[in-house]
Amino acid sequence: MSASGGTKAIVAALGANLAIAASKFVAFAFSGSSSMLAEGVHSLADSGNQALLLVGGKKAKREATPQHPFGYGRERYIYAFLVSIVLFSIGGMFAIYEGYEKITHPHDLEHWYWPVGVLTFAIIAESFSFRTAIQESNALRGQLSWKEFVRRAKAPELPVVLLEDFGALIGLILALGGVGLSVLTGDGIWDGIGTICIGVLLVLIALVLAAETKSLLLGEAAGIEEVKKIEDAIVDGDTVTRIIHMRTLHLGPEELLVAAKIAVPHEDTAAEVASAIDAAEARIRAAVPIARVIYLEPDIYSEAEAAKGADPEASPGGPAPHPAEH
Repeated sequence: MSASGGTKAIVAALGANLAIAASKFVAFAFSGSSSMLAEGVHSLADSGNQALLLVGGKKAKREATPQHPFGYGRERYIYAFLVSIVLFSIGGMFAIYEGYEKITHPHDLEHWYWPVGVLTFAIIAESFSFRTAIQESNALRGQLSWKEFVRRAKAPELPVVLLEDFGALIGLILALGGVGLSVLTGDGIWDGIGTICIGVLLVLIALVLAAETKSLLLGEAAGIEEVKKIEDAIVDGDTVTRIIHMRTLHLGPEELLVAAKIAVPHEDTAAEVASAIDAAEARIRAAVPIARVIYLEPDIYSEAEAAKGADPEASPGGPAPHPAEH
């Protein structure tokens, strides 16, 4: 994912959420609706989340240092993980608590037209933000389904914004339903039920985000298509005859580490092997531009040694298969 695409979606979501949060708190002040309070806190938490994503993107651009020789690309994963925690604790748990309080101590809504008007405005504003996130994502997801895109994306910003905006729209509909039922029935308990539903929704989305960003933090391999391109680029059938084993690791959304043991002809001189490695690295970078850190170890392929299988002492986990979906 390009940084510019993610930033555009984040800024659009941030602007929408700040405006929506202000309107929701005004509606709560006039109506006393717990759904409005929960939704206001939700929008405020979302605004903080987008600010965290912007901070993470800025910090990730720092140059590598001796202490962090592979750079700071994973900062974006760390801040995306913090987003899931904020969404869970501030957004989801607060809404559940507020809904419980409303159910146990119900009271009639005052000036019901305030929350209805604000929710209508919020749905329109959130729809524009969601539309921007969808447009930016469509440019990248290709033929992938939305579920596959969220699970496979190595850049966390767009999946986070997509899920936040989706959750916000559903939450707004739930809040509108809770307020509407409270007005129609004269029973404020429906407002509380709607608030709890919003909280449960936010908790579920936060858990999904946490699981996905945790996987990225642990370190994910390149996607299946990228691995195939790298394999095809390494082997030219002449100076490099095969890949004995290979590892890939995302150092950040747009930076990939490639480490491989490659087979070279046994009669080649040191100079010829060095030239073959340089050429293979150039082919890899041409095929997969984000492969910026490449380590290739030359070796002589042996059928007998290969038949023995992987040596877990020499190479943790043995030869890496194509990356499975996490």
